[in-house]
Amino acid sequence: MQIKSRRAALSLTIAALASFAITASAVPLPQLNIDKTQTSVSGASSGGYMAVQLHVAYSASFLKGAAVISGGPFNCAEGSVLNALTRCFGKTTIPVADLVATTNKWAKEGLIDATSNLKASKAYLFSAANDSVVKEATTTALQAYYANFLSPDNIVHKKDIASEHGFVTDDNGGTCLTLATPFLINCNFDLAGALLQHLYGPLNARKSGTLDGSLIEFDQAAFGAGHGMGATAFVYVPKSCSAGATCRLHIAIHGCRQNNTDIGDAFARNAGYNRWADTNGIVVLYPQTGKGATNSCWDWWGYDDANYAKKSAPQMTAIMAMVTALSRGASAPAKR
Repeated sequence: MQIKSRRAALSLTIAALASFAITASAVPLPQLNIDKTQTSVSGASSGGYMAVQLHVAYSASFLKGAAVISGGPFNCAEGSVLNALTRCFGKTTIPVADLVATTNKWAKEGLIDATSNLKASKAYLFSAANDSVVKEATTTALQAYYANFLSPDNIVHKKDIASEHGFVTDDNGGTCLTLATPFLINCNFDLAGALLQHLYGPLNARKSGTLDGSLIEFDQAAFGAGHGMGATAFVYVPKSCSAGATCRLHIAIHGCRQNNTDIGDAFARNAGYNRWADTNGIVVLYPQTGKGATNSCWDWWGYDDANYAKKSAPQMTAIMAMVTALSRGASAPAKR
């Protein structure tokens, strides 16, 4: 019994030291000058669903729009893991009209922002032609959903890249038909650049070679502990932004099995966003899931909270607290 007790104590000590090492290496989220009218969001897979949730629920904040890679309509799962695993993966029909009706109802009740905010925003949708996880029909349903709220000219759906499930790049990751960690795949297509240019319009050419800005690991726990959120997250800050220039903000959301526990900073460093951000004054926030997140996924079916798609959802309120801190130079809220 004494040996078991010592082993248990040693295990707890090691766990505590590991936790301390993670938080001790992180710094506070920078306070920057952000143009709040120039905020956008993107995400892949579960991150794609989270991007849609943020875009719709907080439409007054994401005025530039959203880019969604292998994701479906707002509230697709309707709180059911069965729906998440069937209709939302493209295996059965998604009831778009019902989801639109729910969106309008929640907006009237003040549970999400007014849908009128969506009209002038943009949506870039990407379906991988050889996706064995999320079928093209899922993103086609998202296109039909968005058509009820956005101007048709503002919606782009790219679906001609013969790639597997993952985030496509033009120079990083596995071969185009690879389905494996870190879910970055080289298909000779710059997806990050394509989506940013659709959301923001013409941009300066991306930076080649060493970047001038910094990828910073910050203390994400300061914005809400638990609820499947990681202890730390990343933000890329161009040199001009850290020097005080007014910059834009883009939130890039990883997919399942793609957080910093799974793959370190591979998504934040290699997806391709930072090269465009560096030359165009765009700060890129990379929120992270953590312990308690099913399969490292974001909550898009209710594994953490029944109100996962409403403004009160814990994961979304944590992300929005980060947006507020970055955009207004506000102090981090107290831990919950």
